[in-house]
Amino acid sequence: MAEALGLFALGLLALALGGDSMVKGASGLAQGLGMRPFVAGLLLVAFGTSVPELAVNLRAMWLDEHHLALGNAVGSNITNLGLTLGVAALATPLLLRARMAVPLLVLLVVASLALMVFGLDGYIGRVEGAVLLLGFLASTGFLLRQGRREAAEVQAGIAAFAATRPGMGLNVLRLVIAAVLLYFGARWVVSGGLGLGQAWGLSPLLVGLLPVAIGTALPEVAAAVAAARRGRGDMVAGHVIGSSLFNLLAIVGGMAVFRPLALPASFVRFELPAAIVLALLVYPLLRSGRSVSRQEGAVLVLAFLAWVVLEVLLFV
Repeated sequence: MAEALGLFALGLLALALGGDSMVKGASGLAQGLGMRPFVAGLLLVAFGTSVPELAVNLRAMWLDEHHLALGNAVGSNITNLGLTLGVAALATPLLLRARMAVPLLVLLVVASLALMVFGLDGYIGRVEGAVLLLGFLASTGFLLRQGRREAAEVQAGIAAFAATRPGMGLNVLRLVIAAVLLYFGARWVVSGGLGLGQAWGLSPLLVGLLPVAIGTALPEVAAAVAAARRGRGDMVAGHVIGSSLFNLLAIVGGMAVFRPLALPASFVRFELPAAIVLALLVYPLLRSGRSVSRQEGAVLVLAFLAWVVLEVLLFV
């Protein structure tokens, strides 16, 4: 088990470094090619942190471990909403000035419900996957339109997030380094995670839901705490909700288009409802007072821990 744990930890480090390099490289390259910093920042805030999860899921699908990939996609959402948002609020109450967080959270609930309906027969086919991908494109269009309506202060903060050196050669090098790190990181995380699953008696679905989803979220938790302490609560909420939308619509949808997915029985009955409950728990927090207090952060963390305990008690 020690070897699997070491491989898993090394993979998480490589994924964190690769994801950061990918975000910087993509941002610099896009701006060098003429994209406005605000647009680049908006897309990075919403979807940039999903790069490690995407790499892991591509590797899992390549190995025909699609239950691990499904678990990682939905487990990452639950971890985002409960652990990342909750711990950030515990560190420093989150001040939310952006208006787009609430409608995006509503879209996340709708996407989760749609995935539940699609999965009632225990199967997500290519057509349903294509619908999810179209939903992702529509959500991206909505995000860009809503972003233009934000206050100048919010737009300036988002544009600053994308600030990086725009040199073409440097950013191509960043992307190459990112690709190498993400490739090996995903290999090590999937291999080490499956080894830990065997040692701990976890199914591939639970490996994706618990060690992989939580492990890949830890760098995001650290980044969210740092952003909260700098007064960037909008960035934290944007990361959490945007990444969750990407996981459901782009990653699960793309997996289904590539290869129709047979769903584990608990996926529709327990994991997806848990993600919806957490999203509904976050909704009034974002609506009331445009802030998330330490007490509310504690509630989110406790809800996340309750889900982990239930997963272990019911399915291990």
